[in-house]
Amino acid sequence: MKFFIDTANLAEIKEANDLGILDGVTTNPSLMAKEGITGAENILNHYVAICNIVDGPVSAEVIATDFEGMVREGEQLAALHKNIVVKIPMITEGIKAIKYFSSKGIRTNCTLIFSAGQALLAAKAGATYISPFLGRLDDVSTDGIQLIQQIRVIYDNYAFNTEILAASVRHPMHIIHCAEIGADVMTGPLSAIKALAKHPLTDLGLQQFLADYAKGNK
Repeated sequence: MKFFIDTANLAEIKEANDLGILDGVTTNPSLMAKEGITGAENILNHYVAICNIVDGPVSAEVIATDFEGMVREGEQLAALHKNIVVKIPMITEGIKAIKYFSSKGIRTNCTLIFSAGQALLAAKAGATYISPFLGRLDDVSTDGIQLIQQIRVIYDNYAFNTEILAASVRHPMHIIHCAEIGADVMTGPLSAIKALAKHPLTDLGLQQFLADYAKGNK
C-alpha cells in the first residue's frame, strides 16, 4: 500500500519523506488556508515547493466547478511539474473533466467520493485515483471501511486500473483496515503514520534491553 500525507505543511512533508516510506502528497484549499497560503500565485508556487520535496504524485485541486474552468485550471496545474495529479470533485462536470484529462494523458484524483456509485463513475471516466473519505463517513455514523471494501470488489470485478486512495484517514487503525481490504493508497496526517510505529511493549522491551546493557557495562 502506498503512503501519502494529507497536508500543505512543508515541514511535515519533509519529515514524512525523511522516514523513507512516503509515496506522495494530497492537499486541498482548506489545508492551504490552514498554512496561510492564499492567492492563486502563492498556491501554485506552494505546489511546486511540495513537488521539490517528494518524488511522487502530488494532488493539486481545481477550484472551478464547471467543465471549461476545470479543464483550464487542470491544464495549468499539470504544467507546473511532472508529479502533479489534478484533483477533480465528484460532480457531473467533474466526470466530464476526468474523461477529458484521461484522453490527454493527464493524471486525475476524483475527490469527495462517498458512495460506490460515484467510485464506479469515476473509474469509467478514467480517473487515476478516487478518494473515498473514510473519516467524514464515520462522522455521520456510516462505515467508511465498508465503502472501501465495496469499491474494491467492484473494481476487481471489472479490472479497473483506477487506484483506491483512502482519504480522510484519522488514526492508525484506519490504515490497518484499509491495508487488510486492499486499498491501493492511504492519505492521512503525519501523526497517524507515525503512530503505526508505536507499541507499549516495544517501548518496555527497549527500556529493558538498555537497562540490562547498562548493568553489564558498569
